[in-house]
Amino acid sequence: MKKLLYISAILLIISACKKTVEPINSFNYSSSTASATSDSAANVFIYGAMKDYYLWADQMPSLASTAIKIKPIDYFYTLLYGYDTIDRFSWMDTSATNLTNQLNGINTVLGIKYSAFYADLSQNNVVFSISYVLKGSAAEAAGLKRGDFIYKVDGKQITVSNYQSILQNQTLSLELANYANNVFTGTGKTISITKTTLQTNPILKDTVVEWGGKKVGYLTYIQFLTSFDDSLRAVFTRFKNYKSTGIDELVLDLRFNGGGYVVSSDLLTSLIVKDLPSKVGTVMNKKVYNNAYTAVLKKETNSDQYFFTNFKSESANLGKLNRVFILTSPGTASASELVINNLKPFMDVILVGEHTYGKNVGSFTITDSKQRWTFGLQPITFKTVNSKDESNYGTVNGFTPDYVLKDNVIPFKPLGDPSETYLGKALSIISPVAYKSNAIEWMPTIQQIPVTNIPLGDSRILDRKEMWINHKN
Repeated sequence: MKKLLYISAILLIISACKKTVEPINSFNYSSSTASATSDSAANVFIYGAMKDYYLWADQMPSLASTAIKIKPIDYFYTLLYGYDTIDRFSWMDTSATNLTNQLNGINTVLGIKYSAFYADLSQNNVVFSISYVLKGSAAEAAGLKRGDFIYKVDGKQITVSNYQSILQNQTLSLELANYANNVFTGTGKTISITKTTLQTNPILKDTVVEWGGKKVGYLTYIQFLTSFDDSLRAVFTRFKNYKSTGIDELVLDLRFNGGGYVVSSDLLTSLIVKDLPSKVGTVMNKKVYNNAYTAVLKKETNSDQYFFTNFKSESANLGKLNRVFILTSPGTASASELVINNLKPFMDVILVGEHTYGKNVGSFTITDSKQRWTFGLQPITFKTVNSKDESNYGTVNGFTPDYVLKDNVIPFKPLGDPSETYLGKALSIISPVAYKSNAIEWMPTIQQIPVTNIPLGDSRILDRKEMWINHKN
């Protein structure tokens, strides 16, 4: 059978190692009178790739009924099943290189995540409250920090009509504000920042809080990147060895984590799960592909090796925890939700915050082996279920928290600070007595109305909700 597709296996930060894959169907690229590099030929390629690997391939229209002559970037989205309702996730980039960089956390950004709040009762003006600043970013170099308020951009008031686009320029002038007596007031301080290309460090904060006689490990993790797997292991080694006996409780802050590599999600699961040695070699999760691709994978190996992921030994596994607290928001998605689903059969998973995004499906990257086109496709190609075959969070409501809490108390306290709203709530559950004795510090005094309940990035690329694998992983 003619080889039509390459599946990119993204193994390094800035390069992709590509594997050939036998297509299930054969499509004749010369059937069009147009040149082989025309939009029509590109769209036939896209259709063939989607028919082979798309999770909902059986719901696709026939090739003859599609608008074969339109631009490939537009054509791709016409093939999606229930686009923006059922399939909220598949995407395409005109540059496979850009796509690869995005998947590996390399982006040109200011380096901030923020919440957008109404600045006044008219609900017309908006203020940005910085949720976090990326390590090594231009924003960090400029002195911005969590809890700062951005009031104006390039001299313009932020409003409900421009808040989603006002940070698009490469160089920006940001005016900061103070908040007092329910009023935002410009400080007169303006910071000029130019976006830079940055490798995201996903480990935003790790610390141990001694609370009510317990040692509580806290980790803010914002993207699952394989290039930081060893750094993640190092954090858990410190947790495991803290004061010889290790931590007694773990608070995992995933409220800003939109996903990433499944293998890194599986690693985090193995680092947390109780009594890992007894589980090594048993099922952690399973992948479900479309019927045609499932048949191909089974024929290639005469086994189920591409469908099951088993627990692997990790020396930094905490080992003794009976429960884990996970802080969530609608920005908690994909590979983050996979960690929750992985752990639920084996230990108590206590969710604190808001409902998660609701994405139990993932993808791998598809590019053209003959390099006629530079685009990269990232269609949904599989669904995940846990060891109990459970996967009931793939809706817009995601996982429902055990303790509902909104991240709308301003100004934001530093991450890892016991008085920070989300961590403070988890600590109050861990030791109510200790919490009550310090209750004044945690009393919410200012609750602002959010424009959107999803934390935003200064680049929309940072807001993607992803879960992906290297092909045949």
